[in-house]
Amino acid sequence: MKMLKKTWPFHVMLLPAMIFLFLFSYLPMGGIVMAFQDYKPWEGISGSAWVGLDNFRYLFERDDSVQVIWNTLVIAVAKMIFNLLVPFVFAILLNEIRQVGLQRSIQTLVYLPHFLSWVILGGILVDLLAPGGLVNRVLGEFGINPILFLGDNNWFRITVILSDVWKEFGYNTIIFLAALATINPSLYEAAEMDGATRFKQTLHITIPSLIPITIVVGTLALGNVLNAGFDQIFNLYNPLVYETGDIIDTFVYRTAILNGEMGFGTAIGLFKSVISMVLILISYRLAYKWAGYRIF
Repeated sequence: MKMLKKTWPFHVMLLPAMIFLFLFSYLPMGGIVMAFQDYKPWEGISGSAWVGLDNFRYLFERDDSVQVIWNTLVIAVAKMIFNLLVPFVFAILLNEIRQVGLQRSIQTLVYLPHFLSWVILGGILVDLLAPGGLVNRVLGEFGINPILFLGDNNWFRITVILSDVWKEFGYNTIIFLAALATINPSLYEAAEMDGATRFKQTLHITIPSLIPITIVVGTLALGNVLNAGFDQIFNLYNPLVYETGDIIDTFVYRTAILNGEMGFGTAIGLFKSVISMVLILISYRLAYKWAGYRIF
């Protein structure tokens, strides 16, 4: 009670946020029951027929469901790997620039795409990558036939992954730059006195110092392995590339919203949430085991 008397103002400050969290995060979870119903909007949750696990069974019986899950895994895992590798390398290279003005200018330029929505970038990419767009015109100068980047199943995944890395790698670099700032300068001074070149210093000091934060970022990213980026895919894909570009979120949108299969769409969302929760718990455990990182 003594502690509560001292800390009650902090609890009062948290109260609005807790109410907001309850109303918009926990209360809507009651709608999960639709995953076990043949939900009809005009009948409501209380009047819709109970079908048990039929929606989940239907999920794995559909031919396109398996393909959608596979597409999600391929795109999400590729994004995770490249969004970890590219910022890692870029942060090291950027750290080697000694002119502060030039370094900050480059940082600003590579951060900017992160703050643009995929609605805007999607429109830009559609124009740039069109058969008659700037990219194909440049390729034509080298004798290369126009490529359907957004209309060819062989190119769509590559386009999605590379465009996402281009958009996010600058912002993700912040984490590694912050880790670089914590490295003791005396390590570099001692290495320099021993005759180590900049490359040797990077190889034996910089990279090993970044490994712990890399492990933390990589393991925590496992929780998003089923999040391949709805905004990006929705603004770039079309029926021509459903085979390799359709992911769980866009699949739910078409089945639940456009086709009115609310129960089936909820079942897919619940399946995704459960898998994500398990992966998050595993990732926290791995981060603690390998890098000593823990939240609670």
